[in-house]
Amino acid sequence: MQPAEHHSRERFLDAALAVLLDRGPTALTIRGVAEAAGASTIAVYTRFGGRSGLYDALYERTFDLLREMLESLPPETEDGLADLLGLAMEFRAFAWANPARYALMFERPLPDFNPDPGLRAVVLRTTFELFIDKVRRVSPPGIDARTAGYQLWSTMHGLMSMELTLRSRPPVSGWFLSPTDEAYEEVYRSGVRSTITGLGLRNTDGS
Repeated sequence: MQPAEHHSRERFLDAALAVLLDRGPTALTIRGVAEAAGASTIAVYTRFGGRSGLYDALYERTFDLLREMLESLPPETEDGLADLLGLAMEFRAFAWANPARYALMFERPLPDFNPDPGLRAVVLRTTFELFIDKVRRVSPPGIDARTAGYQLWSTMHGLMSMELTLRSRPPVSGWFLSPTDEAYEEVYRSGVRSTITGLGLRNTDGS
């Protein structure tokens, strides 16, 4: 790809990401992205071949942002459990930074969009491997880090999806959680800790 073409592609992806963050997944149309980029719809079609190509490229970009977040975590300490919990809390912050981006990555906000299988395998594997590295540090003999990591990853996603859904709507009267960030953060933290404990993950020194 020539530098000018790369720059043009990045401009459209920046515009698509802005549309996603500002207006949500349903606003992700060729026309909406073209207007945000100050270009014609033909230019978007030329770069991406249509909606599917644009969506795939944006899907990849959102996972690049997650990978960058994981790679920018503080250096590992001697307390692998604390490092793992810290990653889980950063993941929550990533999801909360923009629920629309999180939905595009892990849910189905666009029913007619199915990411390219090869692309999906690559981006999920890349981010999951970074997560598994943290899990492997606290996996004693006999525990498969990938299986344990998947179970913990699922807990994190489940808690976040529930939180984002519940807090996007008016509070339910009598719900056991108060509709505050502090309450939901604590139930997320305790849920992650409980799963870590239940999976038998621990520091190598036994702590």
